Amino acid sequence: MNIEQLITQKKGTIIDVRTPDEFMAGNAADSRNIPLQEIANRIEEVKSFQQPLILCCASGARSGMVEQFLTQNGIECCNAGSWLDVNFYQSKSIK
Repeated sequence: MNIEQLITQKKGTIIDVRTPDEFMAGNAADSRNIPLQEIANRIEEVKSFQQPLILCCASGARSGMVEQFLTQNGIECCNAGSWLDVNFYQSKSIK
């Protein structure tokens, strides 16, 4: 999957897996906040989102863990790294 294309073409759903406090301090437009610790308990909700899921966090470490978990559960997703990278790609789609 080409993450930049998914984001600029507004395909899928952006999931930020940081804590609510981190998310409130800044986030990518139209992203949903589901903290890493809540992913397993909210798997049915996560499955209902438009796929592929575009996962992000502060550095890409937590979203990488979530990517592994979701992939093992049959959910199409990709690790986009930092939410700042997602923000950057979103800004490229604004014309």
